[in-house]
Amino acid sequence: MTDAAPPDSGPVDVAPPPGIDVTRPNIARVYDYWLGGKDNFASDRKLGDQMLALDPGFRDLVRGNRDFLSAAVARAARESGIEQFLDLGAGLPASPAIHDAARAEQPQARFAYVDNDPVAVLHTQAILAGSSGLASVDANLGDPASVLAHPATLSVLDLAEPAGIILGSVGHFLPPAVLRDLVEQYLSRLAAGSWLIISLGRAEDDEPEERLQPAYTAAQTYRYSPSDFEALFAGTAIVAPGLREARAWVAGKASPPPAKGLFMHCGAGIKRA
Repeated sequence: MTDAAPPDSGPVDVAPPPGIDVTRPNIARVYDYWLGGKDNFASDRKLGDQMLALDPGFRDLVRGNRDFLSAAVARAARESGIEQFLDLGAGLPASPAIHDAARAEQPQARFAYVDNDPVAVLHTQAILAGSSGLASVDANLGDPASVLAHPATLSVLDLAEPAGIILGSVGHFLPPAVLRDLVEQYLSRLAAGSWLIISLGRAEDDEPEERLQPAYTAAQTYRYSPSDFEALFAGTAIVAPGLREARAWVAGKASPPPAKGLFMHCGAGIKRA
């Protein structure tokens, strides 16, 4: 007779990369936890669980965001022939990766994944090692000139040709005026016909922010109005179905955002000549 197997005590953390403080939660690792990934630690799971206790819809939000990003890059590749993408604030790689969605339409699609979070950079570099047309760029998205001049960026992108620029679920960590200025700087350096793909967390009512902000210790978040979000797409032609909640955008439905609760506001635009 054999002994009974010990009960499952949950995830077991592996040794973190040198210099990484895993006692403090990290937003990229919290997202990884919500997406079912393995590159997260006890502090991240604790914060993630605290947020889920306050709003069980968080996990669906990040999964809806992933579905939107995959659908948007696929459309850019299919409808406009976009073969190169710049993913700003990319976080940790997820499965399936966004580049897989683009490559289903354009097999030679190239991606530069930009982040300055040490954990995200280390994991991305390890996963992409030896992959053709994929680069991890250790840079701050808040410095467009440095991002676009980075050797890793230039190793996969030709800035003279249209590209897709992605700001997926990072905008709400920046004040609206700051993000608007950054978007203008990036678009000014990209060719006409480039796609701008943005998603960020929003709410039409005040209750989610009042309830969640005190518990959300990983980063400061900022409130966006509908006009703040629309202003990000200045200089572009917004593609159908317009600026929508993530699931509605993927389904092609021109439905209004929910009146209450958090949702992921999403949209894509094509830079005018």
